[in-house]
Amino acid sequence: MNIIEYADRDMLALDLGGRLASELNEALHHEDRVSLVVPGGTSPGPVFDDLCGAEVAWDRVDVALTDERWVPETSDRSNTRMIKDRLLTGPAAAARLVPLYADGDIEVELPKLGEGIDVLCPITVLLLGMGTDMHTASIFPEADNLNLALSPDAPNLVPMRAPGAPEPRVTLPAHVLEGAINKHILIFGDEKRAALERAEILDAFDAPIRAVMMGATAHWAP
Repeated sequence: MNIIEYADRDMLALDLGGRLASELNEALHHEDRVSLVVPGGTSPGPVFDDLCGAEVAWDRVDVALTDERWVPETSDRSNTRMIKDRLLTGPAAAARLVPLYADGDIEVELPKLGEGIDVLCPITVLLLGMGTDMHTASIFPEADNLNLALSPDAPNLVPMRAPGAPEPRVTLPAHVLEGAINKHILIFGDEKRAALERAEILDAFDAPIRAVMMGATAHWAP
């Protein structure tokens, strides 16, 4: 894993947004459609602000989240709502969003949603976040379906319930994320930098990011 350090978060957002756009454009030279999979949360917002205006054939890009809380878009906890506001706007509004949420029971709806993930694989460009507990997407240490999410035989979408999480979540499993052609990890602050470096010597069951970090480029700013 390679780590790129930036002087500040604005420089990181500008550079990383450009890199993601460049990788999408490179793939579009020889593929009819490409896929971009991104995290929710607050950290990637500035990256999306730069990426959404990039010169990309967005009408040939399929966009999906790495994970989603099982809440409707009307909720302020919806990652889908966030990427529609910050990423799928301007030129990038032409991209096709692959949903990770549907009204109804999570176990009933997930198989149908999982069929949509097939078109993404292998993921062309993947951006991941990471928590200080070394989770990525919604693959949390001590989550109820951690073993399944780390299994090479996992379905394309896995329901997850984690200690302290107020609602169920759905996540792409490790094998789908690990298979991405271009992988990037976005982290801010000394605590997450130390956690990412610690994860390199831990087992994926203790540090789920470990399962997807091989060949990735990490982007860090204070």
